[in-house]
Amino acid sequence: MSTVNQKTVNDTTARVTEHRLDPVTEPRAVRWILTAVALIFLALFLVVPLVAVFAQAFAKGVDYYFDSLKDPDAWSAIKLTLIVAAIAVPLNVVFGLTASWSIAKFEFRGKAFLTTLIDLPFSVSPVVSGLIYVLMFGAQGWFGPWLIDHDVQIIFAVPGIVLATIFVTFPFVARELIPLMQAQGNDEEEAAHVLGASGWQIFRRVTLPNVKWGLLYGVILCNARAMGEFGAVSVVSGHIRGQTDTMPLHVEILYNEYNFSAAFAVASLLALLALVTLALKLLAERRMSQSVEAVQARPIDLPVASIQN
Repeated sequence: MSTVNQKTVNDTTARVTEHRLDPVTEPRAVRWILTAVALIFLALFLVVPLVAVFAQAFAKGVDYYFDSLKDPDAWSAIKLTLIVAAIAVPLNVVFGLTASWSIAKFEFRGKAFLTTLIDLPFSVSPVVSGLIYVLMFGAQGWFGPWLIDHDVQIIFAVPGIVLATIFVTFPFVARELIPLMQAQGNDEEEAAHVLGASGWQIFRRVTLPNVKWGLLYGVILCNARAMGEFGAVSVVSGHIRGQTDTMPLHVEILYNEYNFSAAFAVASLLALLALVTLALKLLAERRMSQSVEAVQARPIDLPVASIQN
């Protein structure tokens, strides 16, 4: 009986495979056309703009390029961008790890609502998110009078920029880790618990090593968005030159002043960041897929000493 069932399964699999589209058997002309279309789109919408940015940045020479970056206002924008990213990214890592571990490993009321809420910044315009903080912390906002009485400034200051950046970037780490943790399951954590490991030991010695590349992937995306955010930061910053201007805002100011070479010099740093982010993203994706395959392939054999150390 088992032999007949196995034969039926094999026949079905063979028929499905036979009718599945095999790109190798497609006419060579079709393959060349599809590849050419993809390459043309990449060239027009990615390569050409990047080349144009760097060409315009160095249009007045290398000395002018570095002088533009050494300008006090440009240097202030670069430092503020790095400071905001240095604050927002670690906070989003903490939130992402906490939220993803809770959603992937536990069952509780409101789990679906929490998952939906995490995606909210993806569906809300960054400008709207900036206006939300103005409504809450502006001079005429809900908490504005109290903040004024206590000499605390959030809007048109660095705290407002940090809050707006955190809002638009907090889904990135969580959305990368949730499916990864769900795919890995709970078997290793349960085995570690049986062996006497505490919750912190399980997280540090079992869960975190399994998701480290997914975590890196989320951090890379989060950092890139934090440094390149324009809409929300533009609303809450006030565009105070040399004080609350980040790199994207400084590019806009220079461009509006028709100082194109200086604007593209600062923009080239953001473009360079995009290229580095892309390279790290590809590395993290490759490592993450290898990590998932390794976890799914290996048996659960966790020595007590390795967990409890």
